[in-house]
Amino acid sequence: MLPKIDNYDELYREFRWRIPEKFNIGVAVSDAWAARDPERICLQHFSPEGAHLSLTYGAFATRSSAFAGGLGAQGIRPGDRVAILLPQGFEAAIAHAAIYKLGAVALPLALLFGVEALAYRLRDAEVSAIVTNRFGYERFAAIRGELPALRLVVLAEEDEEPGTVRFRELASREGRFDAADTTPDDPALMIYTSGTTGPPKGAFHGHRVLLGHLPGFQFHHHFLPKPGDRMWTPADWAWAGGLLNALLPSLFFGVPVVSSPAQKFDAHMAFRIMEEMDVRNAFIPPTALRLLKSVERPRDRYRLNLRTIGSAGEALGRETFEWARAALGIEVSEFYGQTECNIVISSSADLGVLKPGSMGKAAPGHQVAIIDGDGRALPPGTVGQVAVKRPDPVMFLGYWRNEKATEAKFIGDWMTTGDQGVMDEEGYFTFFGRDDDVITSSGYRIGPGEIEDCLAGHPDVQLAAAVGKPDAVRTEIVKAYVVLKQGVAASEETAADIRHWVKTRLSMHEYPREIEFVGSLPLTTSGKVIRRFLRERAAAEARAQSGWE
Repeated sequence: MLPKIDNYDELYREFRWRIPEKFNIGVAVSDAWAARDPERICLQHFSPEGAHLSLTYGAFATRSSAFAGGLGAQGIRPGDRVAILLPQGFEAAIAHAAIYKLGAVALPLALLFGVEALAYRLRDAEVSAIVTNRFGYERFAAIRGELPALRLVVLAEEDEEPGTVRFRELASREGRFDAADTTPDDPALMIYTSGTTGPPKGAFHGHRVLLGHLPGFQFHHHFLPKPGDRMWTPADWAWAGGLLNALLPSLFFGVPVVSSPAQKFDAHMAFRIMEEMDVRNAFIPPTALRLLKSVERPRDRYRLNLRTIGSAGEALGRETFEWARAALGIEVSEFYGQTECNIVISSSADLGVLKPGSMGKAAPGHQVAIIDGDGRALPPGTVGQVAVKRPDPVMFLGYWRNEKATEAKFIGDWMTTGDQGVMDEEGYFTFFGRDDDVITSSGYRIGPGEIEDCLAGHPDVQLAAAVGKPDAVRTEIVKAYVVLKQGVAASEETAADIRHWVKTRLSMHEYPREIEFVGSLPLTTSGKVIRRFLRERAAAEARAQSGWE
């Protein structure tokens, strides 16, 4: 945990990792608290009907140990991969803790995945068991015969399906269970991450990954835990953001976590959840924050008690930061990381480490730099690649059965991110764009984040994405895909006004020469805009216009 030092430079200088010889995530997030305070609330589930549910650490520890023993009795062994295909809820948290206690490897998967995406991940990971609900069961039932390693299907429903075991039966199993005696480097978790080329890769993490998240997590949540703290995120627990930026660190610190039913993000429902569940701390990705802007004067309409908001996954931007400060009374602490190495850069409004438009400074315990292609650290003000130095407890063990990709991720001891950025004289990092997102126009290198941030400030714009469209004269031009706010008409006059807005606020070379109004933007399950789809769409359009196809 972070020492209580209220000066960033001193805190960064004095922080030291203390990684124990033995550590198990499942024990740390359940049994450790159950032994001290079994009646302490660890999970609360929001119900739209108002019948909210609570779970204590004592019950959490008992059920997760029983579930671990049940998995073992069904033939699941340490090292086996166990998929979790569930929405936020008690069952998902219990399954995670149980898998870690057993010494198996948790593979969280999003219910939004299509059949092909599921099939690839389940086959590639050689999954031995899957824990899911009826929706998930119906998704993968058609491909079950294509999964030769799959031996067990656990259904989190009261009714049964042929060849399944009910979740409740395993979680209520009697008998003693002793958690695996794991080390911090023993495998615990695998999350698939998609790159711009090739199939998704399984980022393999040891039990130490939770410990590695703690200082950055406390940093942007202002020395959490504090009395009354309660965490919620709209992010799916199936990805690193929901799981490692919210659920597991909060449970480790004894902070109750609010879960909510799977749904398309709704701004009013999000505010209702935060009001009714007395949420004090939240992880809200930038896209979700921008969608919250559709609710006018939220503090007049909802009784909010927020203390901290962390945001990551893509650039937050100055416009969204300023909106949150004015509308929510919160200075959002932006942070940065990847599935392979998370929360390595962070802001902390409480410590004054805050610069709107910046991701923050290197989080305590992490060495971060801007490097060139040869692995040399670049001076302040120079654009290069964001990189993290090993060894680092939060860093992944490697890609699942892909040594070549693992080796390619490093230049010497620097883990490369594929993200372009710049560090200023004060040590603040600013995201410039993915290597393949950067737009080259008339000799200028343009990061899409700044344009999108400016577009988000226009009164008629709800969401926007900027990409480079191939152009014979300028190499590329900036094209913006824009989702307008409800009631705003898509017209050339609106497009001209938006272009003028950007041109007068940024520069003449950064404004979008083309604007296309769309009903929605392609998003990942974690809420990030998939610019690759938009780049491909713009490229195909350019080819058609030039007569190349």
